[in-house]
Formats: sequence, C-alpha cells, structure tokens
Amino acid sequence: MKNKISDKDKEDWENFIKRKEKLDNKDLNYYKPKNKKTKSIDLHGLTLDEANEEVKKFIIENYNKETNKLIVVTGKGLHSQNINNPYISEKLGILKNSVPEFIHKNPDLRKLINSVEEADIKDGGSGAFYIYLKKKA
Repeated sequence: MKNKISDKDKEDWENFIKRKEKLDNKDLNYYKPKNKKTKSIDLHGLTLDEANEEVKKFIIENYNKETNKLIVVTGKGLHSQNINNPYISEKLGILKNSVPEFIHKNPDLRKLINSVEEADIKDGGSGAFYIYLKKKA
C-alpha cells in the first residue's frame, strides 16, 4: 500500500473541495421505491357515517390510482360532543377509534390494504393514521 499521495491527487482533491460539488449517494437512490405516492384526507367536522363513507371512497379511489400510502387525519376527539350523549360510548364515537375499526371490519377494504398504522408526529401523531395499500393486481 502506498503511503504517499501524489501531487496530482492533492490538486484534484483541493479543486473538488473548492467547487462544493455534491455526490449522489448511490445506496440511497437504489433503495428508494419507484412511483411512491402519498395522499391524505382530513375528516375533521364529519359525522361517523360521513367519515366512514369518505374513507371508503378514498381508499378505493387511491388503490385504483396505485397510491402507496394514505394519511387519514381524524383528530384526537378533543372537541367531540359524544360526552353529552349517554347512548354513545365516549371512546367509540371518536373518529380516531371508529374509522380504523370500520376499515378492519370491511372485507372489501381489507383486500386492498397491507396495514394500518398510527401516524408519525409530523403527520398528526395519535390524531391520524397511515394506510399502506397493496399493489393493484
């Protein structure tokens, strides 16, 4: 192994540093999924029935468009009026709990979905969730 760096190599290195040129990280580019599409929907202000219908349409529409990831914003239920109604469970009336349950119990929607997961804080945290869709057959 050589311990000396040639003058030409030193000169090339110094010229490279001066240009502030950035090199692509081939490893990062290699692992990026192609045609990654993400769409989102906000369900604030909708009733449970309206929210379930909107989510159903949203999932089917985006599956057909070959979208990979959906972000569903439900809110955390902090302003829910269900606490005033003794016939509705305080927790089950909140969209953040009921909409994922609706999706889970719908066999037609389950066929289109790989997984449902809680969203990262940047996308709404516990007031949102992700739906990862299967590839269109």
